[in-house]
Formats: sequence, structure tokens, C-alpha cells
Amino acid sequence: MSSSWWEIQILGHPALEETIFWRLENFGCRGVVSEAQADSCLMRAYLHQDRVQMLDLAALSLWLRQDAIAIDLPPPGTRWHLIEEEDWSSSWKEHWQPTDIGDRFIVYPAWLDPPQGSDRILLKLDPGVAFGTGAHATTQLCLESLEMRFSLGEEHPVIADIGCGSGILSIGAALLGAKKIYAVDVDPLAVKAARANQALNNISSEIMVVEEGSLDRIPSLANHQPVDAILCNILAETIVELVPQMSAIAAPHTWGVISGVLLEQAKPMADVLEQHGWIVATLWKRQEWCCFNIRRS
Repeated sequence: MSSSWWEIQILGHPALEETIFWRLENFGCRGVVSEAQADSCLMRAYLHQDRVQMLDLAALSLWLRQDAIAIDLPPPGTRWHLIEEEDWSSSWKEHWQPTDIGDRFIVYPAWLDPPQGSDRILLKLDPGVAFGTGAHATTQLCLESLEMRFSLGEEHPVIADIGCGSGILSIGAALLGAKKIYAVDVDPLAVKAARANQALNNISSEIMVVEEGSLDRIPSLANHQPVDAILCNILAETIVELVPQMSAIAAPHTWGVISGVLLEQAKPMADVLEQHGWIVATLWKRQEWCCFNIRRS
């Protein structure tokens, strides 16, 4: 095989879904999807052959077993096999279906015919290898938070999306009426996916600017002007490192939506935010994850 991928299949208790998703994301998997099967949840994830060895996969299986045993659930079954490059890109897509999020959004796979007669905002997406399909609790919480913000009369804010992944949050903000979004990600594949999804949703580069980089890239993109809002749905450890820098791009009125934080990480995350001049206005929870809606103090 010139280029092969590991397809990892995990069958376990539905209550383990978010923990398994988190493990797979940390492990470096791409295109994670899940489907209900009777009283179980089947998850599929994909990882390039060059990134992992058999022993690594065995270690992943052990971690998943330990996670389940720690909360008194039966260990999930895990298996893996190699597939061809051309099979990888289509394999997970077969199991991803349209997702209603909040009161207004429907996230729709780009390769399906669009729905007829829906009054929801259609957000078309082909995430490729980037994080963000709308299936994960953190993405849903962030989109719902954006919906809430705009329903309260938020008028055409300028937004920074840190770690934009597939671009789903930036696109959601644009569809809700944001004036400008600066979307950055350190992964060039994510940048490529975000730009492709921007085009799918007919969002101009004047409204949504997608570039490779992190939070320190925002000042130059924004002509050293503060932004009205900050979106950040990445791992909690990375967010903690970025919080001190957020003040550099914030104005007194700036608000933020922060997720990618496990419930057990909520208290230390709130402490870090408050130490750097942010107030936690609301904290939304779903399964094992939470989403901070914050504003400047």
C-alpha cells in the first residue's frame, strides 16, 4: 500500500462515548464518527499508518478499558485494521448524518442533497481531517452559545476563532451575521478544510479570514484592533496557556465562548479565567463536557 490508514472500531456502552471521543482526539485520530447500535455505541476513527504502531494501538485499547472500569462500566471492545487511502475519505462519511443543533442550525454533510422546506440555518460541512462535524458535545455547546448571543441582539461582532478546525464555529458565526471572523489553526490541514467549508457556504474572504497560526496571529490580522468576541474550542491544557494572551486582543466589552473542557477541569479553568480579568457569565454542561460563556470584568 502506498498510503494506508488504520480504521479503529470501538463498541462500548453509550455513557462512554464522550470519553472515547476525547481519547481518540488526543491520540491524533481524524474523522471520528459514532452510531447507536442497540444498547451500545459504535465509534470509528482513522489514523494514518505513519503516525502509529501496533503497540500504540494496544496501549489505546488498554486506556479505554481502564476508563470504563474506573466508572464501573464494561470495557469496550476495540479492533483495528488497515484500509487504503481512497477508502479512508469515504468510509467514515457513510455514517455521518445531518445534525440539528440548538433552535436554528442544521449541520449538513456537503455530499448529501440539501433538505427541502427546513426553516433552520443550513451549515454545509466537509470536515476532511479537521476536528468539528457538529457531532461532538463541545461543538454543539459552542454553536448554541453563539445562537444565544445573537438572539440577544448582538450586532455584527468582529470575532477571533482560535483553533478553528473545520471552520464550523466561524461559519456558524458568519451565517448568524458576524461582521468579520479571523479563524486560525496551527494545523495546515485544518486551514485547508476551513477554507473549503467557507466556500461551500458561500462566505466571502472579506467576512471570514482563515490563516495558519494561533492567537498571536490575530493582532496582525485585525490591524491591531481589539475583537468583540473570542471562540476557542480546543483542549483545556492549551486554552490555559492562551488565556493570558486573550487580554491583548480584547476590549472592555469583549465576550467569549470557551469549550473543550471536561467537567473535572471546570474549576481550575474558571480560576485561570478570573485571574486574568474574565467573568464566567454562564457555564453550560453536556455529558462530560462544559462550555464557558465569559466576558471581561
